[in-house]
Amino acid sequence: MSTAIDIAALDPASRDAGAVAHYGDPVREQRLLEEGVGLVDRSHRTVIAVPGDDRLSWLHSLTTQHLEKLRPGQGTELLVLSPHGHVEHHAMVTDDGTTTWLDTEPGNGDLLVYLERMRFMMRVEPVDVTADWAVLSLVGPGTDDALKSLGVDEELDEPDTLDVPGAKFAQGTQPPRPSTIYRVASLGDKSATVAKFGAGWVRRVGNGADLLVPRAEKDRIDIPRAGLWAYEAVRVAARRPRYGFETDHRTLPAEAGFTAPAVHLEKGCYRGQETVARVHHLGRPPRKLVLLHLDGIATDELPAPGTPITLNERAVGFVGTAVRHHELGQVALALVKNNVKDDAQLRIGESTAQIDS
Repeated sequence: MSTAIDIAALDPASRDAGAVAHYGDPVREQRLLEEGVGLVDRSHRTVIAVPGDDRLSWLHSLTTQHLEKLRPGQGTELLVLSPHGHVEHHAMVTDDGTTTWLDTEPGNGDLLVYLERMRFMMRVEPVDVTADWAVLSLVGPGTDDALKSLGVDEELDEPDTLDVPGAKFAQGTQPPRPSTIYRVASLGDKSATVAKFGAGWVRRVGNGADLLVPRAEKDRIDIPRAGLWAYEAVRVAARRPRYGFETDHRTLPAEAGFTAPAVHLEKGCYRGQETVARVHHLGRPPRKLVLLHLDGIATDELPAPGTPITLNERAVGFVGTAVRHHELGQVALALVKNNVKDDAQLRIGESTAQIDS
């Protein structure tokens, strides 16, 4: 394996400091993730374990997702909203029958603080287990073959996502289940796998799979590696939002594209639910997630997350994640006002940007 270049060495202030940026050739690593399969170390993500008999009903009451009927061997996504419906946390979810696992953004201790504050008399014991467990991601069309090489013989279906209903949809349109279901298999149910990894699980997601493995074992998996730069380039090209990058303090779920995977539109009351319903039924959130082409960027530096976007000298949005994609060139996800037209001549500082329509 080539020398791993840590993001902290390139950008000490990055929220991804601690992850590997690349292994010497970011372009080759992007092609690996798009044409074959690569393993991305995302072990800087925060992992929270929630054991307890009341875990699913409790999380159901606190979040945007329908979790009461989440079954062992299933995963999904959820959001925690402010009272005004703004996104405060995003987490990927997996349940193994005794524990619900949440993996969220690096250093997101605030989510655990919130969960502990909301325990009351519920039989739940949320705890940060990041020191012991690591999240890794397989990405690419060769994911299923890679899983078989790890001893996962079970066929894991692609994600099952409900269609987002139109505005003012009739009650009963959405079944009482998570809006997205990811299939999950244990990494501890085969003797060879137990010997290699100890325990953990695999969660099949779009174009890949997430693994939870003991942190001490994370470097023993014999699959070609790719850095986070390649992972983020593929994510941006697929227009998948990331909390803290394509969001700010007033982002609504519908603005950033979180509705389909993380929001159940017919579940009971939860904090921020009124805003979610109102925005959906009006059918036009204030802002929208777009892909920008940054061919007009005048420097070698890509714009940082949060960089303002202007139109006719008026602020209309901000840059989320900017990357160098091996086919698309310099591109970025951005959140802009909904009335910004696709052919608008946008500016980022002294440089120009164009929406990919």
